[in-house]
Amino acid sequence: MALIPQPDLADVQVIGIPRGLLYYRYGPLWETFFAELGRTVVVSDDTDRAIVDAGTLVSVDEVCLASKAYMGHVDSLTGRCDAVFVPCYASCDPRAGFCTKFQSVTDMVANTFRDRGVRVISCLVENVSKPKEVRQAYLDLARRLGAGPAQAKHAWKAAMHALEADQRAKAAAQDETLRLLAEYRQVTASDPTGSHERPLAILLVAHPYIAHDEYLCGTIVESLESMGVTVLFADETNHARSYKASFDFTDTLPWVINRELIGSILLLQDKVDGIVLVSAFPCGPDSMTDDAIMRYIQGTPILNLMIDAQSGTAGVETRIESFVDILRYHQKGGYVHG
Repeated sequence: MALIPQPDLADVQVIGIPRGLLYYRYGPLWETFFAELGRTVVVSDDTDRAIVDAGTLVSVDEVCLASKAYMGHVDSLTGRCDAVFVPCYASCDPRAGFCTKFQSVTDMVANTFRDRGVRVISCLVENVSKPKEVRQAYLDLARRLGAGPAQAKHAWKAAMHALEADQRAKAAAQDETLRLLAEYRQVTASDPTGSHERPLAILLVAHPYIAHDEYLCGTIVESLESMGVTVLFADETNHARSYKASFDFTDTLPWVINRELIGSILLLQDKVDGIVLVSAFPCGPDSMTDDAIMRYIQGTPILNLMIDAQSGTAGVETRIESFVDILRYHQKGGYVHG
């Protein structure tokens, strides 16, 4: 007989969610889920220097910049909520797993902030490729929060609807941008006067918690857009399509997010002028995949950027400007491929 989860978290009324790591993938699900259970949700503020510094102080040197920022977000929620939600995402599927930081983060937070009285609530998602197992993990959490079976199922259904709607909207927006780019390029290609400059499109390839964090990656995006570049985000490509496409690259890659990013590259490389790879030092999965991507992808220029807590922005901006200048030179026929 299966054990029925006891409502040991029924007193938790205000739940804090750190704005980092998997929040940028599952944020709509988490916020909707807890709101449907009648909880007040407090999401930490946008990343800034103070948050990164606070996280760095409580982290070991070896963890990546994104993990240090996450710990800073937890720190910023201290005193603002009854408990902090830190789920554990593992995987039994060797082709749809997560970086070990997503498996260990619950214990890291609980132990790091134990002396400060930070209460951590969590759930264990053992296999993200099996929807029933993911659903059960959240239903169990809902019951621990005091929800009955009907309310728990309703909260889960609403949460999944919110997540799927968010992902569909992003994929649809990307498809529309690609359609407009294709149309405009047809116009410029058929213009004998050359009065219309063909727009540049660059695919930014980074984990969503890097790509969409304005403090960690904002300088890169702003620099590209200030030069008239249309930026597309690899993580916003339809996840199922990009995951499937990744098997043309390798059968053995164990990280689902890296798979989706690589699949996006394969699907879009012929529709963009260049690719910018962005990694947070010292990301283990990226250290293994970025070099392989640069060797595998042919015909599309790639710029590989590494960001860390000590880096200034001047060097990054200079490299981006040079990269865009090269793309424009190439666009005007400056390079001839034999």
